[in-house]
Amino acid sequence: MKRRESISRHVKVEIKMSYPEQKTDIGVDTVAAIENGEVVAGLQARIDDRTALVGVVGLGYVGVPLAVRAASVGFRVLGFDVINERVARISRGESYTVDVPTAKLAALVESGQMSATSDFELLGMCDVIVICVPTPLDEHGQPDICYIEQSGISIAKTLRPGQLVVLESTTWPGTTDEVLLPKFVAQGLAVGQDFFLAFSPERIDPGQTNSKGWTVENTPKVVGGVTFACTQLAKRFYGGIVQQIVEVSSARTAEMTKLVENIFRNVNIALVNELALLCDRMDLNIWEVLDAAATKPFAFMKHTPGPGLGGHCIPLDPFYLSWKAREYDFHTRFIELAGHVNNAMPYHVVQLVVRGLNKLRKSLNGATVVLLGVAYKPDIDDYRESPIFKIMQLLAAEGANVVTVDPHVEVFYDHHGHAFQTTPLTDELLDVADCVTIITNHRAFDYERIVQMARVVVDTRNATRDVREGRDKIVLL
Repeated sequence: MKRRESISRHVKVEIKMSYPEQKTDIGVDTVAAIENGEVVAGLQARIDDRTALVGVVGLGYVGVPLAVRAASVGFRVLGFDVINERVARISRGESYTVDVPTAKLAALVESGQMSATSDFELLGMCDVIVICVPTPLDEHGQPDICYIEQSGISIAKTLRPGQLVVLESTTWPGTTDEVLLPKFVAQGLAVGQDFFLAFSPERIDPGQTNSKGWTVENTPKVVGGVTFACTQLAKRFYGGIVQQIVEVSSARTAEMTKLVENIFRNVNIALVNELALLCDRMDLNIWEVLDAAATKPFAFMKHTPGPGLGGHCIPLDPFYLSWKAREYDFHTRFIELAGHVNNAMPYHVVQLVVRGLNKLRKSLNGATVVLLGVAYKPDIDDYRESPIFKIMQLLAAEGANVVTVDPHVEVFYDHHGHAFQTTPLTDELLDVADCVTIITNHRAFDYERIVQMARVVVDTRNATRDVREGRDKIVLL
């Protein structure tokens, strides 16, 4: 009892000192409310009437759209990030993610509905905390959940009765129960009674808000809690934000659901990549084959080949499950095989460049190769895990002069922090290029002009499908 009382008093003082305008009923009376089962009811009421303060930890491509959506439906939102530049830009109302218009963010910041901070002690003010931090692989290809762990440590420091914590970051099944839960119960509070913990996988697809209309609001939300009460409170929160909730039996089930989604894409992309390599040897057009197969109205889902995988999800997330599976003496052979096939695609791209240069009777050594597209997918500025890095490395190793072009990216950095500058696509650049290679099929590129002016074009995305003149210049993946 004394432990709970001290936590309640500490949080109440912190709120008054750090955010005096925030209304709260958290105090010593909360201790008595726990015995009467009123903690759940109180949090439900704050969620229902939108007086709950929502904290979003991690202001990246997942956190910002979620924060903006929550603020748009009436919640007050406080974003947390260790990157001071992000905090400053949010505070100025400037969006840096493709799916959130600056005007919309600016209006929410101006009205006081949304703000940002790097002071993680303010987590104690929040009624709902959503963790949206990166989950990369380390240098050995193993899961790196240090950002989740650090978020858990920060939340535990100010954890109080009446808080809901939801992890959205993609991770291995068991992370919520095995990594976050012990940190929280160590504070002397009971899960499902004093505080509530759940997992709900992010399903953000950068760039799709504008192209296909999938948003935080209309994408179904999978929710699984550590206890039944945890699940119900998480459902209540997300029910005010999204149109459809999919309840599952546990946090581990929800964690596995996200991995299965990404593994499905990873394996199927590997399949069409392997078929592309075979069709190349058989002198068949894989794009034509896939378009024809896609006319079947059932039992087929079209995936397309490419120069290699990019983004956070597909290249990385499947290996979280491969790593966890070893704990059960199980080897995920499909996942590992898919990784081998997809990782080989940049090497094939370089061979296509060599093939294109052979048409000009020119060596790769000393050739100027222009790479169109740094981002890992069309019409966005996100270049995480983009195949551009491996392709650049392989071309440079053979003595090529590599020039990168991307209308959405001015400067990009590799894993070692080395900066690379992109170049505008001008007639002069096309004139001096020995080979132009399409890595990302941005709509901003004029493909007819590119084919017309270039000596040879390697197209890894079938971006030139509608170009009629000069097709003899095109080397198609």
